[in-house]
Amino acid sequence: MKIIIVGAGEVGFHIAQRLSEENQNVVLIDKDPQKIKRITEKLDVQALLGGGTSPQVLREAGIREADMLVAAADSDEVNLISCLMAKNLNPYMLKVARIRSPEYLEEKELFGQDLLGIDRVINPESEMVDAILRVMEVPGASEVIDFVGGRVKLIGFTIPEDSSFCGHKLASFRGLEETVLVGAIARGDEVLIPRGDDIIQADDLVYVVVKNDELDRILRLFNPREQSLRRVIIVGAGQTGTALATALDQTKVKARIIDKDTERCTLLAEKLERVIVINGDGTDKDLLREENVEDVDLVVAITGDEESNVLISLLSKGLGAKRTITRISKLSYIPLVSAIGIDTVVSPRLSAVRAILQHIRRGKIITVAPLKGEHAEAIEAEALETSDIVNVPLADVKFPKGAIIGAIVRGEEVIIPRGDSIIRPRDRLIIFALQPVIPKLEKLLTVKLEYF
Repeated sequence: MKIIIVGAGEVGFHIAQRLSEENQNVVLIDKDPQKIKRITEKLDVQALLGGGTSPQVLREAGIREADMLVAAADSDEVNLISCLMAKNLNPYMLKVARIRSPEYLEEKELFGQDLLGIDRVINPESEMVDAILRVMEVPGASEVIDFVGGRVKLIGFTIPEDSSFCGHKLASFRGLEETVLVGAIARGDEVLIPRGDDIIQADDLVYVVVKNDELDRILRLFNPREQSLRRVIIVGAGQTGTALATALDQTKVKARIIDKDTERCTLLAEKLERVIVINGDGTDKDLLREENVEDVDLVVAITGDEESNVLISLLSKGLGAKRTITRISKLSYIPLVSAIGIDTVVSPRLSAVRAILQHIRRGKIITVAPLKGEHAEAIEAEALETSDIVNVPLADVKFPKGAIIGAIVRGEEVIIPRGDSIIRPRDRLIIFALQPVIPKLEKLLTVKLEYF
């Protein structure tokens, strides 16, 4: 698969890195010589110095033979024009554009085939708000990802030292085989695809696949002391903070939002009915004490300054807040901040990467969710009639080591699979896989050559 990426910033670099590790044919375009130098020094991909809106540069990148264009420059205008150029130079390729401006997003007809021909528009901020709201719905969860329209959930729980699961093998989860499957374990910088004889340890981040109608039961098992969300403090009233406060304004959650910008606070106070708006500095320990942060269930630090966000989260935890969600833009920071006690990290750039990856994966992929550390993925895929995984017991499928099926969804039925389970055509599959085995997994999910 040949993929052209416009923009060598965090998102472009990260996608190129992931794809180069999988031996994909990647060309990255950027006007900044320093970014191009970084690409050539660190990645095994072709890098072109030039503008992604230039027909000449796009031709040099091989636009006519490309399968996909990812427009991920920092400028919405560059992304839009890049897709327009690509539409005219290669009307058959897939075009994905990152767009952040609410003004552009309101003009949905712009993106259609008649004008710009964009196949998928990605708005990282809205995807990030959705991720935060999902975590809020599941008490004690570090991460929540919906599959199959929310009927199956992937939930990340951090295992405390006093948990009844500590020191036990996965095979000892008697009575849960039909309702829950542990698909992955993040332990330090390592991600494991576990087997029955693996032992859960304290501080493990355990990813479990849960049927939505069994959610309450599983929550009582993994987090028996956690209660539903009652009080929230949001720090940062930018685009993301405003969207989050607006969503909470329609709920019974007691929420407050803090921001240093007086004018922004005034406008927000006029818009919100239930959420209290406070003009102040979220890094001020005295202000956090005044707002009784010790009684808060969740502090969401989503200012535009990631250092401030880390400080706010650590201060809040030190003052007694139960949990924190922290916005981090630089993807290289995410493993570091997780190691110092930050509960949940959200990133607009990581949200963009996740959304883009699902279009790059071969086979009929519906959703892709990179897991902690980016060393593994949770994938929702549809089983194709001519792939090698259908109509045979799972025990007989040559599934690559380092991958596991977490759930099979057939119509209204959700199946937690066993060795004798059989995948049928058009089943939805929830699969966990370590990054090195993803190419092998893609071959299993794609149409067999003899079909043609």
